[in-house]
Amino acid sequence: MKKIFTYVAPALALLGLTLGGCQPDITDPKPSAGTADFSRYIAVGNSLTAGFADNGLYLEGQQNSYPALLAQQFGQVGGGEFVQPLFAEANANGSGYVRLAGFDAAGNPQIGAVTTSLAVIAGSQNAGTNLLVRYTGTGNQNLGVPGIRVADITTAGYGFNNPLGYNTFFERLLPANSPTTYLAYVQERVGTVKPTFFTNWLGNNDVLGYATSGGVAPLTDPVEFGTKYALMTDVLTAGGAKGLVVNIPSVTNLPLFTTVPTATAIAGVASQPVPDAVKALLTSRLQLTAAQAATIRFGLFVRAINATGALVTREATANDLILLPARGLIGAPSPVPGGLPGGFGVLITGLAPAQAAGLAAALPANALPNGAVLDALEVTATINRTNELNAIILANAQRKDLAFWDANGFFTRISRSGLAINGVATSTAFITGGLFSLDGVHPTPRGYAVATNEMIGVINAKYGASVPGLDATRYRGVKFP
Repeated sequence: MKKIFTYVAPALALLGLTLGGCQPDITDPKPSAGTADFSRYIAVGNSLTAGFADNGLYLEGQQNSYPALLAQQFGQVGGGEFVQPLFAEANANGSGYVRLAGFDAAGNPQIGAVTTSLAVIAGSQNAGTNLLVRYTGTGNQNLGVPGIRVADITTAGYGFNNPLGYNTFFERLLPANSPTTYLAYVQERVGTVKPTFFTNWLGNNDVLGYATSGGVAPLTDPVEFGTKYALMTDVLTAGGAKGLVVNIPSVTNLPLFTTVPTATAIAGVASQPVPDAVKALLTSRLQLTAAQAATIRFGLFVRAINATGALVTREATANDLILLPARGLIGAPSPVPGGLPGGFGVLITGLAPAQAAGLAAALPANALPNGAVLDALEVTATINRTNELNAIILANAQRKDLAFWDANGFFTRISRSGLAINGVATSTAFITGGLFSLDGVHPTPRGYAVATNEMIGVINAKYGASVPGLDATRYRGVKFP
């Protein structure tokens, strides 16, 4: 998720208007921290906080993370140094990422991989596995860990050879072979940095993992989420720090889930003619009537979990969401000689049960895999859980009197209406929209700048501050070759 964002600086300044004659000068408000203190800032969160983009964590993304941009603007109102666990230039590719390599003859984008910058961490119990180069600094203030859920924050060994799986992004922040939890790591950082201000954007992965897996990974239970989110909130506010918390954007507004319109894909498959040889084969083998044979057609098929929890092959509906990677699967040649193209299945009206079974045996559908589709039931489950967890996040903001950014509401508005930034049209569209990177979940540098401005807007409103905003158009969208 992924994979966004309008702080409006004074309107006259943005539009470049001037007033002549005897009109008084109109100037921007003098920068001010208001009732907040930005001198020592830390950021807690997941991949969005770390600066993840283009399906990877790499140096350019880290440098354009929203915490780095916030800290830059906080510097104009008394904010101090902000230390991030940056990759060195020698390892600037970080975990590796993807890039736009060009377009094919049909205009489809071609995505290529950029090599990772991996190294075995000396002394790690995980030696022999390629792990991210360890951050050896001691002053880290960007505590973003890609992939982490609120459900994971009390898991011992989350960054150290946990038999249930460990997180290499967390491991690189820790001393060698440390079994500490993320909550304990944050608590240690709070004790050392003694922050006066924080941001907390945890929670996305508690629903995003489920959605990106096509409903295979679990959704976090609201009770567990509430307990652990409150623990993190208490740790961050224990020293009296003020801060900002951010809720979870709905996956239904992310390009990963919206770029391949299901209705269009269904219509495209249905428009493909069924070869006469296939019609003749099925008519003979299934003993079709003339009326049945006249209805033979192609349909888009998916593998999905039904209401009873069983994995079934069925025709796609317009309420299913096809994930972006499935775009390359639809119509792809079958790996089985004589098989149907990717996503294709045969539909025949009026089949008896025995005939339907015979069709499945004679020419089985080459259905899109379950992980490539968030089906209608899973979409509903994702939206409902997002709303439940967002209610918990808002309640914690209110409990501690913190600033709150409704990122969910903002993403929803932008997905419907787009956003003009200093006259530059942006949207949530894949590649052309400029806000989302090539993974369809995480922002581009421009998207992170827009998010930063949104955060500044609610911080200013909550704490009576006048933190200046950014010109988001100075930050790039998707990088073209």
